[in-house]
Amino acid sequence: MKWSAVFLLLCGLAGVAVAADGDGGSGAQRAQRAGKTLIGQPGPAASVTSIDGQRIDLASLYGKQPVYLKFWATWCKPCNEQAPAFEQIYEKYGKRIAVVAVNTGYSETEADVRAFIARYKLQMPVVIDDGSLAGKLNLRVTPQHVIIDASGRIVHVGHLDDKELRDALERVATTRPAANTIPLAPQGTTAAAFKVGDRVGGISVTTMTGKKVSFNAGKPRALVFFSPWCESYLRDTRPVVAAACERTRIESEKLAKDRSTEWLAISSPLWTSRAELADYAKQHHTSIPLTLDEDGEIFRAFGVQNIPTIVMLDAQGRVSKIIAP
Repeated sequence: MKWSAVFLLLCGLAGVAVAADGDGGSGAQRAQRAGKTLIGQPGPAASVTSIDGQRIDLASLYGKQPVYLKFWATWCKPCNEQAPAFEQIYEKYGKRIAVVAVNTGYSETEADVRAFIARYKLQMPVVIDDGSLAGKLNLRVTPQHVIIDASGRIVHVGHLDDKELRDALERVATTRPAANTIPLAPQGTTAAAFKVGDRVGGISVTTMTGKKVSFNAGKPRALVFFSPWCESYLRDTRPVVAAACERTRIESEKLAKDRSTEWLAISSPLWTSRAELADYAKQHHTSIPLTLDEDGEIFRAFGVQNIPTIVMLDAQGRVSKIIAP
């Protein structure tokens, strides 16, 4: 495998700013499915920091006031459409509900986020997630609304700014917490991201064809992190990224013909179902095996937040290169 060829594959990305939910469907349907395992459960004991340095300890708020987390992205069209009303919600409920705007951190830069804040004059705390909070709250769409009542229990997960959302906000804003706050949800540990030189272990995936792949020593491997909608959806909002995704797909297929390296394409679960990933493979006649990172653990394990990204593993199972925008 010629590493220089892989480098040339993505060298044009310099300067690019950058669901496992049944059969897909509308954003509302995806959010509803995502919420099935969340509604009624304790909120996450997560501590986050806003881009202005404000530390927000969610666990310390439970038992005192409700929490409204809204996941969004600057490249997301409905997020832009909902932004003015989101600020109005904060102005109405900000003193009674802890409102936090959670940027997904997915193919974003802080400059992108700050420009979005300025454009819509957002005043609530804004957090850029590293994927940890998204993993705990089963993020499947953008926007995704998560409302936690004053007792610390998740009561609403949705996608739309509709009557159901407004009713849930009014309900938690006017309901006192229970005498005893419910126990916090068990918090799993998030593995530190593998860096260049680290030996990868304890990770395996199953491809769309049912083959189990572990990242042990053996052949060199190339892991392509992507989303199947990158080439199409981002064509309008992130045209350079969309072009990079297309270029990476085409050139990866060419490089994968060199059988000395095993290639694997790993899709984020955001806005992606197994059926949609299968359609992508059929549409583009992909030969590289595909897998859906259903809980985002593989993305987090390698610290991938931008697409497209290629992680190279050597024959000893160590990370040799990470080629990202």
